[in-house]
Amino acid sequence: MIDASATPAHAAPARRFRFVADWPAPAAEDAEAIRGFWRREHAFNDEAQMTARLPQVVMHALDGDEVAAVSTAVAVTPPIFGQPVYYYRSFVGRKWRTTILVESLLKRSQALLGAFARERDFPCIGVLLELENARFRKRMRMPVWSRTGFVYVGRSGRGLEYRVAFFGGATLKDPS
Repeated sequence: MIDASATPAHAAPARRFRFVADWPAPAAEDAEAIRGFWRREHAFNDEAQMTARLPQVVMHALDGDEVAAVSTAVAVTPPIFGQPVYYYRSFVGRKWRTTILVESLLKRSQALLGAFARERDFPCIGVLLELENARFRKRMRMPVWSRTGFVYVGRSGRGLEYRVAFFGGATLKDPS
C-alpha cells in the first residue's frame, strides 16, 4: 500500500488543502464526490466521460469538505520515448486556480505515481504532461522546472509543450 503522505520534502506547502491519494482506484465515497465536482465545474459533457476518467484518478484536493482539484493519469507509450509513461492531467475548480494548488497536486501525484511504479518494477518510467494552460506556458519557459524535475522534451501532436519527469531508479527497457 502506498503511503498517502508520501510527499517530497521539497513540495510547496498547501496549508489550506487536504490531499487524498486515490491511486490506483478511488474509494466509492470519494468517486461520488469527484463526480459531483466534475459536474459542478462542467469538466465533462456526460456521465460516460466521467466513468471513463474515474479509474485514472490519482489524487484529489479538498478545501474543507469540497473537492477543489483532481489529478488523473493513464499509461501511454509516446513514440518520442518508446517506453510507457503516465500521461498526467489535472483539473482545478475555478475558485481554486492558484499556482500553489496546481504545483502541490502535481508534486504529490508525481510522488504517488513514482512510489507505485517502484513497487511494481516500473511499468512506467515517468510522468508526462502536455502544458495546456497558457498562463503557465508563458511563465514557465525554462527547459527544466527545478522544483518538480520536469524537463521540456518537445511538442505534442497538438502543438503543446511536452514535459516529462522520470522516476528515480527507472531503467529503459530493451526494445527487442
